[in-house]
Amino acid sequence: MRTELCERFGIEYPIFVFTPSEKVAAAVSKAGGLGVLGCVRFNDADDLEEVLQWMDANTDGKPYGVDIVMPAKIPTEGTAVDINKLIPQSHRDFVAKTLADLGVPPLPEDEEKNEGVLGWLHSVARSHVDVALKHPIKLIANALGSPPVDVIEQAHAAGVPVAALAGSAKHALRHVENGVDIVVAQGHEAGGHTGEIGSVVLWPEIVDALDGRAPVLAAGGIGTGRQVAAALALGAQGVWMGSAFLTAAEYDLGHRLPGGTSTIQDALLRATTADTVRRKIYTGKPARLLKTKWTDAWDALDAPEPLPMPLQNILVSEAHQRMNESDNPDTVSMPVGQIVGRMNEIRPAADIIAELVAGFEQATKRLDGIAGA
Repeated sequence: MRTELCERFGIEYPIFVFTPSEKVAAAVSKAGGLGVLGCVRFNDADDLEEVLQWMDANTDGKPYGVDIVMPAKIPTEGTAVDINKLIPQSHRDFVAKTLADLGVPPLPEDEEKNEGVLGWLHSVARSHVDVALKHPIKLIANALGSPPVDVIEQAHAAGVPVAALAGSAKHALRHVENGVDIVVAQGHEAGGHTGEIGSVVLWPEIVDALDGRAPVLAAGGIGTGRQVAAALALGAQGVWMGSAFLTAAEYDLGHRLPGGTSTIQDALLRATTADTVRRKIYTGKPARLLKTKWTDAWDALDAPEPLPMPLQNILVSEAHQRMNESDNPDTVSMPVGQIVGRMNEIRPAADIIAELVAGFEQATKRLDGIAGA
């Protein structure tokens, strides 16, 4: 399982893994893939700096990357307007009532409340880039399309390629025109922000549209080696994964339960392929989430319409914190793809990588046998 991207990034397998956990990212890189640390959870540049120092010390010299979220600048950012004042009280009342109805406990009095993931803000995302480029990162990916051209140029000046997610061929072409080096073709099945086109249709469409102008990573619904083989057969140079590593043993985010898993992981382990929904309630943009009592509440007739990014995330941020730190898997809020139906056990990231490689080899041998028949 080697493509041009393996040589380019100095990795053993063309498996790129987005994760909010530095522990998982480091484990993926050490296992031969490229761990890509999600930066959106860092409101403070100093916190990101500390984690990247940890990555430098715990990846055995293996390459890793970072993922930022750089949306279009909202009109109020950088002015004297308080963003919190743009959130209607009726929305706040709905969130408070829903949490009470679901029996979600408040945070401990001594725990700092999350008042909003500022990483969704354009200015904070730029600070993430500035911090990351002080470290030996090998890739910057943007989850919301092309970064501004000056940010792409900043990365290129540091010798760091830029990747951007695309949900259509039109978006992919725009990325390349803006100077993006690698396009992540993310199909409808993916977790988090995702578009309308299914993976098997989207991947070759973007590969053909780009016609060699940039390599393509396939994303959306990948959790087995057979699916990796399918992605490469359809023209991708590698895969971009995320959901399948939420049940990695190294994943250390969320409230830990007596059995060693987190509330989030317990919810994921029991979910089926049908237990996801695509809604705007997480960030203000369409994102695929685990279906829970929280998503059901937002589907009710009396629920308000989600607010635009970044207001929606600021509205629900403390609610997410409370639900994910509770002991009830029925009320978590978590982005995850349809592959969740295959995420049935906790195991080390290295084992997940090894199984992907073995499954890929089995699939290609089977195809070799068919082709030679």
